[in-house]
Amino acid sequence: MAQRKLGQILVDLGYLTEDQLWDVLEEQKQVPGEVIGQVAKGMGLVTEEQITEALAEQWGMPVINLEETNIPPRVLELVPQTMADIYKIMPVSLKDDVLTVAMSDPQNVAALDDLRNFLGYDVRGAVSSLADVEAAIARFYATQDEDSIEGVIDALEGLDYGTKSLVERQGAIDIGGAEELSETQPIRKLLNMVMLLAVKDQASDIHFEPFEDEFKIRVRADGVLYEMVPPPRHLANAIVTRIKVMAELDIAERRLPQDGRIELNVGGNAVDLRVSILPTMFGESVVMRVLDRTVVQLDLNKIGMDPNTLSRFRKIIHRPNGIILVTGPTGSGKTTTLYSALNELNDIETKIITTEDPIEYDIDGLIQVPVNPDIDVTFATVLRSILRHDPDKILVGEIRDYETAEIAVQSALTGHLVFSTLHTNDAPTAITRMRDMGVPPFLITATVEAVQAQRLVRRICVECRTEFEPSDELLMELQLPLETARQYSFYYGKGCPRCNNSGYKGRTGLYEIMDITDDIRDMVTSDASIDDMRNMARSQGMTTLREAGLKLIFDGHTTIDEVVRETVMEDIE
Repeated sequence: MAQRKLGQILVDLGYLTEDQLWDVLEEQKQVPGEVIGQVAKGMGLVTEEQITEALAEQWGMPVINLEETNIPPRVLELVPQTMADIYKIMPVSLKDDVLTVAMSDPQNVAALDDLRNFLGYDVRGAVSSLADVEAAIARFYATQDEDSIEGVIDALEGLDYGTKSLVERQGAIDIGGAEELSETQPIRKLLNMVMLLAVKDQASDIHFEPFEDEFKIRVRADGVLYEMVPPPRHLANAIVTRIKVMAELDIAERRLPQDGRIELNVGGNAVDLRVSILPTMFGESVVMRVLDRTVVQLDLNKIGMDPNTLSRFRKIIHRPNGIILVTGPTGSGKTTTLYSALNELNDIETKIITTEDPIEYDIDGLIQVPVNPDIDVTFATVLRSILRHDPDKILVGEIRDYETAEIAVQSALTGHLVFSTLHTNDAPTAITRMRDMGVPPFLITATVEAVQAQRLVRRICVECRTEFEPSDELLMELQLPLETARQYSFYYGKGCPRCNNSGYKGRTGLYEIMDITDDIRDMVTSDASIDDMRNMARSQGMTTLREAGLKLIFDGHTTIDEVVRETVMEDIE
């Protein structure tokens, strides 16, 4: 049955007249994205309580007045404060294994699904205003000991469900017992907190690693791994089993690698967890890749390019045909740069097809094809089929071999613009890498339009940024004359709660763009050295990665250590 619209419900309840509704709808057109209830409230026509009542009517949920509701401590213990804060919900009651939660956004039904998955209870929604939910979280959880990973692990230490018998003996394990243990509240609570804290801290990966005497949990944030308090070793199998259940994997298969995914809806935003399981000597190792669209902004203006580099890159990606390569090690932001470029080129007049392994972000308007080597769906085979789909621009996730390189070259020669990545240390090396793959120099010069190399460095936390006087030894690492370096100010992060005492918060990019000019084409054809090509590119305006890093240091955005770690000093003649 079609759902009644909120505006009409407000009229039916007598809170708006038909004429007022039309005025509200007209006003809503002036503020795209604003919901009708908030527009009406902003015009002074309805109150927050009336909107809450209308939302409850629309979604068939009861209204709960949290100010007058007494919530039992046992119910509060079921939902950690972290979860309540992120999902903007307040647990209210538990009856017959049905948990009722007050939520400010009843349209977010995906959040209820997440909570069912996390908590193991049937979860029903009720409606309350956002202000009331936030006030209730502050009021009720203030009397609770704040949940922490350490507190949950302390509770796990005392957990005794015959767990010692679950430890492997001669390679055998009680699968039924492990599954039963994985469904217990402490195991669920630990995993919930680890995943939600990782999303909250904008982590990129979560690692669960079994060793002989311990089971480590590490989280990668801003490119660096941080270790959490390890849970008891004998619970490793139960934790991995719980992850498998959530990712819909085979809990009985412990000898083969497995891949799956967990879909969450955190704070109204879709978050995808890609789960990879690898059998090791001491059990199964698990890595979750956190793909959160709200963290990665696919916008060329926001990826950290300076105005000159951004202007050059924009001109390059608007060329009609050729190959544009983005190079760098794993985790250097290549995919984000390419997606941002395609996002800018994505319009109704342009057909864009991508082939990726795996598809990390789905973008409206792009045809995206996943690679599956198990059934011989490789970059090369997909690329052949893509050419029959009349594309204007093509993204190949990575040029790994001669076959893929050859088809990419043919695509560029037939009038397509091809984007792809290579794993090389800098821009000039990409040319020799293609030559090493077997692509003839005359085809490289005919098709490659530009190569961009990049790295990611951590930003100094703005809350605890402090100026300091670096030692001569530290300045010498930049390989600059000391009198030149001493003209600038240098900063570091002292560490504060905002950055988890690391001194860094967020990352930004270092970029070098080598435009394949006629001079560089002549050098490729004559088999010139990488150093000669680099010197020519610098004379024509290329900023090297080290030079881009120095600019960020002198502007106070990053530290000497970060730039030295991510770049090498080029030998310039």
